[in-house]
Amino acid sequence: MAVLQDRVVLVSGGTQGVGLAIARAAVAEGARVVVTGRRQDVGRDAAKDLVAGGGDVRFVACDVADVEACRAAVAATIDAHGRIDSLVNAAGFTERGSLLDTTPAMFEQHVAVNLRGPFFLMQAAVQDMVDRGAPGTIVNVITMSAHGGQPYLAPYAATKAALVGLTRNAAHAHRFDRVRINGINIGWTDSDGEDVIQRRFHDAGDGWRERAGERLPAGRLASPDDVTALAVLLLSDASGVVTGSVIDWDQTVPGASD
Repeated sequence: MAVLQDRVVLVSGGTQGVGLAIARAAVAEGARVVVTGRRQDVGRDAAKDLVAGGGDVRFVACDVADVEACRAAVAATIDAHGRIDSLVNAAGFTERGSLLDTTPAMFEQHVAVNLRGPFFLMQAAVQDMVDRGAPGTIVNVITMSAHGGQPYLAPYAATKAALVGLTRNAAHAHRFDRVRINGINIGWTDSDGEDVIQRRFHDAGDGWRERAGERLPAGRLASPDDVTALAVLLLSDASGVVTGSVIDWDQTVPGASD
């Protein structure tokens, strides 16, 4: 049997990149999926493609920087399916900024998307699980940059490191509610969004993926599909009792040196 059969899964940022890949994998494992994103056209197209693949999928417009929109997305999921079993926080904001050039406005946007949004999505989802006395699972997509990151990712690293702390705090707080909360620190991953970032901020041209891959052990960047097996495992009963774990998912080993 599919490991997520009949589970109701909400994926924030589920209309593109890693979030879409996780949504697609959840559908393949039998889940009923709600995906969120800011752009109506992109969201509708993503949901349509997932439905065409045989999935029970709905799109809910949601800017995770808006707390009320986060609450409404969870409410829409519950209205549609009667409950929420699992949440994936995959939406993220990666605008570049160092300690010296980050503006207050940019910093607040990082906080809003990378920390506050996941906090209140988790709050609403866990509230439903607790009210029903039912178990649930949450996976937070974080980043290897939570270990420190590059100088040009100061607000990103700071807010994602805070999400690591939140993941562990919430997992501890709700362990006896049987709500398991884990995180994945993803490394450098090839996606449409990453292509935009590389071209916009790092003067990358055609072929940047291949050049980047040549410097990596696997000979390539990771792909969004690479992370889906781990995400599905953590969402499912196959991960057993594990909670509060933040798993490094990368080709590099933090703290190691040659």
